[in-house]
Amino acid sequence: MATSSGYDYEVFLSFRGPDTRSGFTDFLYTSLKDAGIRTFRDDDELHVGEEFASELLQEIKQSKILIPIFSKGYASSIWCLKELVHMVKCQKNERQKIMPIFYDVTPSEVRRQTGSFENAFVSHKRKRRYDEKTIAEWKDALTTVANINGWDLQSMPNR
Repeated sequence: MATSSGYDYEVFLSFRGPDTRSGFTDFLYTSLKDAGIRTFRDDDELHVGEEFASELLQEIKQSKILIPIFSKGYASSIWCLKELVHMVKCQKNERQKIMPIFYDVTPSEVRRQTGSFENAFVSHKRKRRYDEKTIAEWKDALTTVANINGWDLQSMPNR
C-alpha cells in the first residue's frame, strides 16, 4: 500500500540477522517505528509461505531510504549482497537514498573488501556457486555504498 510519497516504506533495513538482529537492528527498527517512520525489516514484514526473493526485492524498490547495516558477516550472506546490488540499481533508477551504517567494521574494510569481507569472498569463490560476473557485481556494490558518507559506529564518540 503506497503512501502519499509513492513509497510503501520510508526506510528499508538490510542486515545480517545473526550479527545485529537482536541488538542494534532491533533497537534501530523500534526507534524508527516509535518515531512514526514506516520501516521494513524482513522478519516482521514477510509472511510465512510468501515468495521471499521477489517480495523482498520489491520492498527495496518501494522504500524511500535504504539502510544497509554492514557487519562482519554481511558479505557472507548471499541475500545481503543481492539486496545491496538491488539497492544500488534502485538508487540510480528510482532516486532513492542509501544511508549506510558501519557496525563493527570500517568503511575501508567494506570498500576494499578486506578482513571478514575478503574471507567471505574467498568462501563464495571456493563454493563455486557464483560466477565471476556476479561476484564482481557484489564487490562493485560494496565499493559504491562504502563510498557514501554514512555512520561509522566505531569512530563515533560515546559508543
